[in-house]
Amino acid sequence: MRTAGQILLGTFLTFTGIAHLTFARDEFRAQVPSWFPVDADVVVVASGVVELCLAAALLIAWRQPARALAGVATAAFFVAIFPGNLAQFLEHRDGFGLDTDAARAIRLLFQPLLVAWALTVTSAIPALRARRRREPGHPTPP
Repeated sequence: MRTAGQILLGTFLTFTGIAHLTFARDEFRAQVPSWFPVDADVVVVASGVVELCLAAALLIAWRQPARALAGVATAAFFVAIFPGNLAQFLEHRDGFGLDTDAARAIRLLFQPLLVAWALTVTSAIPALRARRRREPGHPTPP
């Protein structure tokens, strides 16, 4: 089940990364906060490239610790883009059919699920804990 979830997440990120760079570029611009000091198109292209890199990592990293690191990086990306989703809500920007505050608010609730998805399907938390326990100088629990 975890493998299928990891493949699905990698596929999802491949699609969204391509969308950032091509057909949905204008829609993604709506998620760049107006206060962000970088041109919105640059942000959209950069985040698309990052999504494609994360997708590749998820689709090729099957052994630990690489799998866990791909999951942590993906989860961190989902946390990093949250301000953009929040800005879309606060600034009442339409995009991707999110044309009401209620729709934009509901979308915000899914962001923690994406973080959990990335960490769960890659077994990131248990893998990193196990790795830390094996590090020299780290006390082994009784």
